[in-house]
Amino acid sequence: MTDLILLSIAMLASGCVAGVFAGLLGIGGGIVIVPVMEVALSLVGVDPAIRMHVAVATSLAVIIPTSISSSRAHYKRNSVDVALVRRWAVFVLIGALAGTYAAAQVHSRVLAAIFALFAFLIGLKLLVHREDKPLTGSMPPRAWVNSIPLAIGFFSSMMGIGGGTFSVMVMTIFGKPIHQAVGTAALIGLIISLPGTAGFVVAGWNNPLLPPMSLGFVSLIGFALIAPATVITAPLGAKIAHGLSRRHLNLVFGIFLLATSVRMVSRAL
Repeated sequence: MTDLILLSIAMLASGCVAGVFAGLLGIGGGIVIVPVMEVALSLVGVDPAIRMHVAVATSLAVIIPTSISSSRAHYKRNSVDVALVRRWAVFVLIGALAGTYAAAQVHSRVLAAIFALFAFLIGLKLLVHREDKPLTGSMPPRAWVNSIPLAIGFFSSMMGIGGGTFSVMVMTIFGKPIHQAVGTAALIGLIISLPGTAGFVVAGWNNPLLPPMSLGFVSLIGFALIAPATVITAPLGAKIAHGLSRRHLNLVFGIFLLATSVRMVSRAL
């Protein structure tokens, strides 16, 4: 009983923090939820072989309502590039399904290492470069660029994040204003989280190592506690984002990613 109470408290706390970061950075909260959930699951004795799978799957499930709430808040501020989302949607979807399948085939330590590596590289990039230097003034329409949303969907579903970690960086490189990139990333998170969640439910079905009250790799307890907290707090993050400068948003994003990377690599080792 004590373990369940501690787990519930951890889920609620991570949900509140994740919601704020979802609105602030368009990240869907996954980069907060995954490491916090991994620690919480270890405290209640979930097997290390599937611990990251449960954290990633539950994170993707939570991102569904979070992305809806965050993208609506940004849409009201005219900060969502709907045309770009329509152009990328199919490729993000395919990438998300492929990433979910790949994640289900590996040990939790591999997922933790992948999570830590990408978090570190992106965080370092944001901190080292004081200003983004766009390659072009707009997103290029050429066919080869379709590999970008494919990669975003693939790695985001493997890491249990909403895509903002990658798509915000990509969109700013191609000249998209940071606030519009954040808002657009929030909607992309919904396209990643829906198929990703479904894939992890199927992949973890009837796994004997699963904790109680799980639907495949998705923890229903985690979803029930984290999702409402993120929906409530995501609009607050969006409000904060529009009160910060471009540089301040990059600094917040970079520092948080580096801190997350250090924590996750320690778990992988």
